Amino acid sequence: MSLRTVHFVLPGGVDDPAAPSGGNVYDRRVALDLAGFGWQVRPHAVGRGWPRPGSRARTELARTLRNLPDGAVILLDGLVACGVPEIVVPEAARLRAAVLVHLPLVDETGLAPEAAADLDARERQVLRAVPATVTTSRWAAGRLVSHHGLDPGRVHVAAPGTDIAPLAPGTDDGFGLLCVAAVTPRKGQHRLAQALSTLTDLAWSCRCVGGLTQDPAYVAELRDLIRARGLQDRFRLTGPRSGAALDACWASADLMVLPSRAETYGMAVTEALARGIPVLATDVGGLPEALGRAPDGTLPGILVPPEDPAALAAALRRWFEQPVLRRRLRAAARARRGALDGWGTTARGLAGVLDRLSATTPRRAA
Repeated sequence: MSLRTVHFVLPGGVDDPAAPSGGNVYDRRVALDLAGFGWQVRPHAVGRGWPRPGSRARTELARTLRNLPDGAVILLDGLVACGVPEIVVPEAARLRAAVLVHLPLVDETGLAPEAAADLDARERQVLRAVPATVTTSRWAAGRLVSHHGLDPGRVHVAAPGTDIAPLAPGTDDGFGLLCVAAVTPRKGQHRLAQALSTLTDLAWSCRCVGGLTQDPAYVAELRDLIRARGLQDRFRLTGPRSGAALDACWASADLMVLPSRAETYGMAVTEALARGIPVLATDVGGLPEALGRAPDGTLPGILVPPEDPAALAAALRRWFEQPVLRRRLRAAARARRGALDGWGTTARGLAGVLDRLSATTPRRAA
């Protein structure tokens, strides 16, 4: 089979094991799997600091785009593309460009209002200039269409896939909690610590597995909170894990907890379900979509309001104290496991977008 070429512009550090993220996993996986659907991927990693890069990364991106031939098919990670319309928009006029949005820029927490408004306007300018936008959930597609006024016909969904993994055995008491996420305000680990500090009468333990370098000030505040609440021996920040070490964390988990403020999809949710582990998550963004339902309609977890540690604590107490609930949710998670889509479905959907994109005529050529 003759392969067509797509140039994939990625943030530098996409392979950095010290800074794992769902977006990086997604990018690496589809770059491998697109070949099975007729597309050869040529990756271009363009520095760090996105979406507000330094001069070196900006120069690298501009040079990369400038050196592509007219009419080239290009997929840009939204973290790179959406903050620099002054670089991307002029080149998009001569290229066949799609932007892959893992998270709308304004949804990252910790931004000053002025910075958030500026990034939002920049993202809108970029997404209106390209012929195709790819999102990772139906929720995100609807959000971008309504928020940025995009043509729905130019916004596509390629949800993350999942590799089925060995079933986690679970324990009778359900006390093993796991949160797999970078430690940042958006992921809400402080809310989980606050909730668990009200449940010290129970013998739970919680591991937070994820990068600790994205927001050092938040990590320091979280450590202070853990010490102040006397949770040092029960609420542990392990840093990132991969390979066998991450597999061991999953294997020892009874319940995956993800208390995010904002989430476009939530790949850790489906990674838990791929092991038959129920999920307690916030009812926000694309998380309900990722959680889904078992074939019989049963929810394989619990959804609670965001930014509500009392609701989170109440749900955890129900989980710990109700064996019937634990059995029901585990059965639903195992049933949902068998219905998860693999990465081949993701690559097929993305390849379809690229197929249609390759048949378009760049505006400058037109």
